[in-house]
Amino acid sequence: MPMLADPSKRYKAFKPLPFPERTWPDKQHTKPPIWLSTDLRDGNQSLANPMTNAQKLRFFRHLVKLGFKEIEVSYPAASETDFNFVQDLINDKEIPDDVWIQVLTPARSDLIKKTFESLKGAKNAIVHMYNATSCLFREVVFNADQQETIRLATTHTQLVRELAEEYASKYGTNFRFEYSPETFSQTEPAYAVEVCEAVKKAWLAGPGSTFGDGRKEERIIFNLPATVEVSTPNCFADQVEYFHTHISEREKVIISLHTHNDRGCAVAAAELGVLAGADRVEGTVLGNGERTGNVDIVTLALNLYSQGISPLLDFSDIFSVCDTVTECTGLPVHPRHPYAGELVFTAFSGSHQDAIKKGFEALNKRAQSGDVRWELPYLPIDPADVGCTYEAVIRVNSQSGKGGIAYIVKQSLALDLPRRMQIAFYKVVQAISESTGRELSVTDITDALRSEYHIGGPQFDGRIVLRSFTLSDSVTDGAPTPADPESGPDRQRTLTAKVSVDGIVRHITGQGNGPLSAFLNALNSGLGIDLTIREYSEHAIGGGSDVKAASYVEVIPPQADAKDKTQGGFWGIGVDPDITGSGLRAVLSAANNALGKGELKGTAFDNDEKKLNDAAK
Repeated sequence: MPMLADPSKRYKAFKPLPFPERTWPDKQHTKPPIWLSTDLRDGNQSLANPMTNAQKLRFFRHLVKLGFKEIEVSYPAASETDFNFVQDLINDKEIPDDVWIQVLTPARSDLIKKTFESLKGAKNAIVHMYNATSCLFREVVFNADQQETIRLATTHTQLVRELAEEYASKYGTNFRFEYSPETFSQTEPAYAVEVCEAVKKAWLAGPGSTFGDGRKEERIIFNLPATVEVSTPNCFADQVEYFHTHISEREKVIISLHTHNDRGCAVAAAELGVLAGADRVEGTVLGNGERTGNVDIVTLALNLYSQGISPLLDFSDIFSVCDTVTECTGLPVHPRHPYAGELVFTAFSGSHQDAIKKGFEALNKRAQSGDVRWELPYLPIDPADVGCTYEAVIRVNSQSGKGGIAYIVKQSLALDLPRRMQIAFYKVVQAISESTGRELSVTDITDALRSEYHIGGPQFDGRIVLRSFTLSDSVTDGAPTPADPESGPDRQRTLTAKVSVDGIVRHITGQGNGPLSAFLNALNSGLGIDLTIREYSEHAIGGGSDVKAASYVEVIPPQADAKDKTQGGFWGIGVDPDITGSGLRAVLSAANNALGKGELKGTAFDNDEKKLNDAAK
């Protein structure tokens, strides 16, 4: 059946609560909420193939490691498997002393009693009871009026209280009580307060005020579940603030939220709900849950982190979280999942990559003056803070740009390519990506650089290879010897180099006012390669005794205009412990680049291999 042209004929718009006295829009987050993980209960119930107890145990241990102090572990009355899991946690002493386990039960006497049996021997336990309070459920599912619904809630709250006293006395268990008016998001706000007032009165009016070790525990947890998300987050926040401002004895109440993601707004609803007065958030670490899922605690926690607020949860190894979720639940993590996805810190777009590259450069510059604040385009947090490496930040496909490619080269090879060389090499990489139709790996890119510029070992050598060289000073005939042999307008350098030309050794000699000009003269006179340097730059690689020099040269043939940089030149790279050696290798790299593109002509060297060999002989 096609979608309706007029959906209002079947669907009724949510009517927001009139609440002009709202204050939450002007508030900011200043601290994390109390967290409760419900991965092992709500998350598990949503799986086509529920977790085994071994998988649940692995998941529980990981939740403890992450720093959760409240964990909903099961619905013990639902199955013997769930019941036994709770008992195994207790009997095997898997629960740290500062962690509270939570169990869920509906407001039914037999199921409440079964739930308490599962808690025998627990140190700290939260009993979470619920019953349906929304109009839709009251009228359609249970055929109950408002007062009958309140009586159901209070009667069973009294039972929970009596059993809590009994089990506290027998086993020394510390108990807390949580009540959920299901579904709060669709319950009349004033009625939700009325039900919870009655439940609070029943709980606090129990036979005693202390549990277990004598610690007084009067605060009751009211969970306000958006069991089905039916409104925009601002409307839900109004409902929460209404509850927060109308429930009596607020100091004795913990307001908890359990937002679902039916409209894709669970994170926003929880964030606004906390601003509206909630103290606690229930969710799952990557948002698993019924239908479209629960609120995603990873996203909520790291959103706070990005604003300078510690979430008091440790997601410094986000990949281990993904591995646990995937292996225990069988659910994959989307590659663009906020903070946790494989590609979430990755840029393929050229403009994004260029901004990130420049952002890192600015970040490193600020760090030299002691400024460690994180401000970087497209990356709200430092990927390293959640265990991601920078190698994954920029990845290359046919949509990528020169900035991203240059970033990968710099990170992998410590080569900081000049901007115009970045443009030249970008064309090389783009051609490879377009021809292969796939993303290029770091190895693909670095091998392309080595092949294009003939660096990195014999397997990447060009047709001309520098074997050795000597450099000496000379003075132009008839000119007086300068007082300073290192300076003077008439100072000349003589360079003699041993080169291999297509495997045949040649000795060439040239003169110039410096090593590079002397080498260009030698290439011209000895091999007929006539080139001029248009651009040169260099930088150090490493430090101390391991420092090397990296040189970058652009050369042009005689017919090119040195000032017109739109006319194509040929780039080369040289790396050598000696600064002179790196410059010579860069010149030869550029010459090989031109030779490979068929751009070199000369009497002794004209791209014809037979003539070249004949000249060498």
